[in-house]
Amino acid sequence: MEVTLGMTLNSSSRPEAVLETSSGWSRRTRSLLGVQVIATGSCLPDNIITNADLQSRYGFDPEWIEQRTGILARRHVVPGQATSDLCIEAARRAMRNAHVSPRDIDLIVVGTFTPDYQCPTVANMVQEALGIDAPAMDVQAACSGFVYALSTATQFVATGNSKMALVIGGDCNSRIVNPLEMKIAPLFGDGAGAVIVTKGDAHQGLMCYQLGSDGGGGPLLDRPAGGTRNPITHADLDAGRQYLQMDGRSVFKWAVRAVTDSIELVLRKSGLSVHDVELFVLHQANIRIINNVAEQLAIPPEKLFNNLQDYGNTSGGSIPIALDEAVQAGRIDRGDTLLMCGFGAGLTWGTCLFRW
Repeated sequence: MEVTLGMTLNSSSRPEAVLETSSGWSRRTRSLLGVQVIATGSCLPDNIITNADLQSRYGFDPEWIEQRTGILARRHVVPGQATSDLCIEAARRAMRNAHVSPRDIDLIVVGTFTPDYQCPTVANMVQEALGIDAPAMDVQAACSGFVYALSTATQFVATGNSKMALVIGGDCNSRIVNPLEMKIAPLFGDGAGAVIVTKGDAHQGLMCYQLGSDGGGGPLLDRPAGGTRNPITHADLDAGRQYLQMDGRSVFKWAVRAVTDSIELVLRKSGLSVHDVELFVLHQANIRIINNVAEQLAIPPEKLFNNLQDYGNTSGGSIPIALDEAVQAGRIDRGDTLLMCGFGAGLTWGTCLFRW
């Protein structure tokens, strides 16, 4: 998507981005068949934080949170837990459900933007913890991370360079948001999901997918301090620049437009309609975004899988957690056509039609 950003300076001297979208973004799509997901797994922290908890701790308005986001609760890790812990357990559960052992896995790809450390990667830590002899790498595309990781791993499987890939999406967002910021902190939760990908029949896999990026929109959703451009200083810590910053209104408008356009594109390129899709699994960012997209595309409510109310925005974990819950609930059968769409910081988006 082509994005124009007008930059002004606010009182904190941080660039404020004003987003204008146009229809000039890339129309490229790809397909990659002959792969399948044979099992799913997920892991959510036991620590449940309700809107009432946020009210008692920080004075946040529960009705404001529910009306603006649709979120009633979220899960937070406890001290000593990190992203890798959630990813490792989600992977264990997926492997258990697939009835496979660590020696069967020959590739690990993790989608996350909240790693335990800058290095080693979360994927390295999963590999070590599970005793897997395989290359392991992280893919950083924020809330689009799982779709990016899935499309990366399927390339290896489809070409015969991997027989069985472990694909994980997971984030600990509670560690990167200012807990006192009512417009950001209540939106996010922690969690991870995993899938096992192997060779499949000729009709299975990525029927059509699109990955997109527009770095010009980066200032709309970023963490200003902590990288090599701006290593954290005492002044940054005092100003809270180590935390996630977001221009919520602009991100909302962009997300509705980007998701709607991308879904329309992959459906049209596939010669399918909304009615041909059994289940839509959209990134669980905000119920108003999901409802706006559903209204514009005339997606029946019964075809949307939502768990946002229970977990909030788990970023890279959002889609694979929803997939696992949908599988466990019997809402996905072999041969079904699913549409998955992730979108978020970068700006990035990833949409795929997947024949299960």
